[in-house]
Parts: sequence; structure tokens; C-alpha cells
Amino acid sequence: MLLWEIFRTFVIIGTVSFGGGYAMIPVIEQEVTAHGWMTTSEFTDIIAIAGMSPGPIATNSAIFVGFKTAGIGGAIVAALGMILPSLTIILFISFFFTKANKHKIVQSAFYGLRPVIVGLIIYAAIKFGISNELFHSFSFQTLASLCIFLGALLALIKYKIHPAIVIVFSGIIGAVLYQ
Repeated sequence: MLLWEIFRTFVIIGTVSFGGGYAMIPVIEQEVTAHGWMTTSEFTDIIAIAGMSPGPIATNSAIFVGFKTAGIGGAIVAALGMILPSLTIILFISFFFTKANKHKIVQSAFYGLRPVIVGLIIYAAIKFGISNELFHSFSFQTLASLCIFLGALLALIKYKIHPAIVIVFSGIIGAVLYQ
């Protein structure tokens, strides 16, 4: 019964979530905590691991949640639940996209979805910052986290440094500062 619930939950998430993995994180977090499978804090740790792992963050998150909830079987059904809707929808859309993409209504719908996706990604970032107490009180850790954030943002936007290098250096700086 638990495996079916995990599968069903991730099929729904995979079907109704748009905008890529980071935009799906708030939806996954809501469902995971609503089912009582883990706390927001535990889920935040999962996101950190899923983000550093190869592959899509939403699918990685689903696999970690499934594994923590129901072992290997949970990981498998969560992955299938997350992947099947996208696979089905993409196969269906690929047959019609080249013709439909030229229609003004379709183009307008895509323009309307873009700001929502950006909003979901920003919401996820703020929510995880709050759940990790980055904005809770002013302390050395808060200041250090803010400096790491701003430095990483500057490195990515202004200097166009590869994200993998930014992640490695941020981890090294964190290891030094938070000892």
C-alpha cells in the first residue's frame, strides 16, 4: 500500500509540475511533508544531496524520498512515478509541437508560464533559506552564508565561472568557516 501511495504521489507531481526540477521542489516538499514521510529539514538535506548528484534534481529527490520511506522498492516506484508522466507527455507533444508551436495561443501560454516558473524557483530558494535558519537571526553563520551566496552569485553572473567550480569552492569555504 505504501509503495502504491509513493508511486501515485510522484505520478501526480510529475504530471502537474512544470518548469523543471527546481520549480518542482516546492511541490515535492509539500507532498512529502503532508504525507509525513519526512520533515522540511530532512527534505532540505535530501535536496542538497540530490542537487550535487548527477541527473535531474526532481528525479533524484523522488528517488531519495522513496528510498528513505520504503527502501529500494520505494526508490524504484518513486523514480517511475516521476519519470512516466514526463516521458508520456514529451512523446505526445513531440508529434504535435512543430505545428502547434507556431500558433499564437501556444506561444502566449509559454510566455505566461515563464514568470510562474521563476517565481517557483525563487520561492524554493527562500523557503530552504528560512528552513535552514539562514535568515533567522544575525550571527556569524548568517553573515558567512550571505557572503558565500553573494560570492557565488557574482562568480556565476559576472565572471561566468562554471557552476561546478563555484560549488567546489563554496564547499571548501564552508568547511573552513564552519569548523
